[in-house]
Amino acid sequence: MRSWATHLALAVGLVVCSPVFAGAPDNSLRPVARPTQDQSARPDAMVLITRAPGVKISLRPLTRPGTLNAPAQPTQTQPAQAQPVQVASTARGSICGMRDIRGQKLTRIRGRLNGCGVQSPVQVTSVSGVTLSQPATLDCTTAKALNRWVSGSVIPTIGRLGGGVNSLQVVAHYSCRTRNSQPGAKISEHGKGHAIDISAINLNNGSSLTVLSDWKKRAEGKLLRSLHQSACGPFGTVLGPNSDRYHQDHFHFDTARYRSGSYCR
Repeated sequence: MRSWATHLALAVGLVVCSPVFAGAPDNSLRPVARPTQDQSARPDAMVLITRAPGVKISLRPLTRPGTLNAPAQPTQTQPAQAQPVQVASTARGSICGMRDIRGQKLTRIRGRLNGCGVQSPVQVTSVSGVTLSQPATLDCTTAKALNRWVSGSVIPTIGRLGGGVNSLQVVAHYSCRTRNSQPGAKISEHGKGHAIDISAINLNNGSSLTVLSDWKKRAEGKLLRSLHQSACGPFGTVLGPNSDRYHQDHFHFDTARYRSGSYCR
């Protein structure tokens, strides 16, 4: 058996003869063959075995996945999908369930006098393509009567005269007052949203057929009288210059009904 002294001598000899301690050139940084091992445990680096202590991990990454070698694809931004829009079946701005009547709905009108007010008022701006000189506050029954009169009589009666009908000159619509503004009189149909007053038919060439100036003229008066007469039917009450002194300069139309039918004067 070897003595402890012999073992000590052999150990000292190995250390002294080592290249690191004997002054031999240091080639410890040259890697040796890699051991076979599972590299999945360290996917971000490669293990390197050396003869010298201190260098344990290489900074060179492992083999890249095949997908990284594919050419870069341009980023495609998907356009925002348009949301479906519900489109009304009638034209925009139509009221009273009719395409030919344009305007807007209003909230309930409460009159300052007993008997005044409109439950479901509308503000009419045009009928059958003919503009009103000012928006008229009415109920739908009266708005529809006005539309029937314009489409069935005013437009065909005027025809191409002056380039055709441009607008109606409106001088009164809803107003909480008594008939003809007389003290103690009954509430006017204007105070219920049932009436509209028209003083002229304005034409596209800038001229007008006015009740005040043209009612007694031969040609113009004939047209105005025809329009006045044709309103009896769509409206319950039709008043003009031949009715009284309050209607010398306009037609009064309202939808009040009488047992005998329309009241036309």
